[in-house]
Amino acid sequence: MASDHRRVVLYPSGIAFNAAREGDLLSAAASAGIEVPAACRNGVCELCEARLVAGLALNTRNQQTVEAGGQLMLCRTTALTDLDLEISAVMATGNNQPGNYLAKVVDVRSISHDVYRVELQLPRRRQLSFHAGQYLSIKLPDAEPCYFSIASSPSARNIELHIQATPEWVSAQKVIDALTSGGEVTVELPHGKACLASTPEKPLLLVAAGTGFAQMKSLVDYLRETSYKHPVKLYWGVRRHEDMYLRSLARQWQEEWPPFTFLPVVGDDEDSDWRGHHDQLVHAVLASGMDWNNVEVHASGSPTMVYTLMDALVEAGLPEGAFFSDVLEYAPRA
Repeated sequence: MASDHRRVVLYPSGIAFNAAREGDLLSAAASAGIEVPAACRNGVCELCEARLVAGLALNTRNQQTVEAGGQLMLCRTTALTDLDLEISAVMATGNNQPGNYLAKVVDVRSISHDVYRVELQLPRRRQLSFHAGQYLSIKLPDAEPCYFSIASSPSARNIELHIQATPEWVSAQKVIDALTSGGEVTVELPHGKACLASTPEKPLLLVAAGTGFAQMKSLVDYLRETSYKHPVKLYWGVRRHEDMYLRSLARQWQEEWPPFTFLPVVGDDEDSDWRGHHDQLVHAVLASGMDWNNVEVHASGSPTMVYTLMDALVEAGLPEGAFFSDVLEYAPRA
């Protein structure tokens, strides 16, 4: 029996997705979380143009068959066979080139005893591409850049940040002190390779410590916009109950999104013991009972937490290539 779906591979990114035989390619790509430039749905803007490298496709506007070597618009094309397409505007995971932008500060508000939610508006937002889970830097005059995870989906109108700032966190406190609603700040983005350019083909395990939750929020917001149906488990570890600054949001996800499970790990919960180096969080993850040969792990937190977790999961059977964290890039082990 013929399959109801066709496999579509985009080059040079190598990103692949499944397209229904009767549906247009642009909608199928969006369902898989793939960002394809587009400004219309009728083939006029030509932003979603691609070259057919291999396979057969149908132009739904004129009902003409498109063969290898021909040009097509994803919004006006269905797949007659598996397809290979060339479309340079679709970037592979983490391959978006960073640039400097002058952002408007829309809002700065305290959402816990030491965490602030910052909302930034960037110029020409439609022209700026980043992947879920990436991060940016804030550049202040006469100061080193400060790096923060983007807490919003790539489709969001504005950029959201969660900044932990206390007198002890000098650089972060300087950033908060410098940001005022209505003001402007220079940002550089996107950064990071531990991100998603399309929906994974495996269940997801998300592990965050502290404000590492911001990166996980970006991933969850992004996945909820797609057709992703695999289980998603989020472990969020903090030292004290009040450090879990958006616990209600994580619980809301669990109530509204069937694939999602939220598992908080709090150091001062009854009968728990935070013994340093995030052992409690790692032990909770190990006890999850997941099939380590069939899961993709994304972790965000201190290098100590990330490497402790990675070593424990690899020892438990997780392939090392299925573990993703920006720590592996910015704080590699010797």
